[in-house]
Amino acid sequence: MHYKVFYYFERSNDAISSASAVEMSAHDIRRQLLGRFHGEDDYLGLIDPQDNVLQILCEPRAERFWVELPVEAAKASWGRYVNLEELVELVETLPPVFDKESLPGLQYKPW
Repeated sequence: MHYKVFYYFERSNDAISSASAVEMSAHDIRRQLLGRFHGEDDYLGLIDPQDNVLQILCEPRAERFWVELPVEAAKASWGRYVNLEELVELVETLPPVFDKESLPGLQYKPW
């Protein structure tokens, strides 16, 4: 399965905006991008074929990641915390379409 990808990795100052997102397979996302998280400003966004967004935000001090489906209109998101092992598993088993039913354990969180 392929997704459009956007990201920012502070350490390498490498960024691709959501407007310029590039297509990547889940395998390549796992292999090429997951190991690049280091700073609290680092993020990775994936866009499915229906233009739903899954964002991954790094929390290095807590050694965890916030995975969310943003709901712009409500200024909130459906999300959950995962560790690196869980993040790798999530990316390896991404559903074709991102929604709260296909990603278990998400909780509603206002911004």
